[in-house]
Amino acid sequence: MNATMEPLVLDLVEWVARAPRPYAECMDAWRTSCPRLGIWEEAVDRGLVARGEAVRATPLGLRLLSEHGRALPAA
Repeated sequence: MNATMEPLVLDLVEWVARAPRPYAECMDAWRTSCPRLGIWEEAVDRGLVARGEAVRATPLGLRLLSEHGRALPAA
């Protein structure tokens, strides 16, 4: 993975970990990021986020956040 993408993937996972987001909101929020679709695809391909009724961080995504010292949502 591109070293530039990793922090952005972590940002995306952290953002949806705070609160599940509608898919449209995710796409709107990441529209300003040039590699938005690459970041989204990377997070989905790695199983870090999942899209159902809302986009959520998966347990794997939450573990990655913890490993990188990122804030986790309160239980």
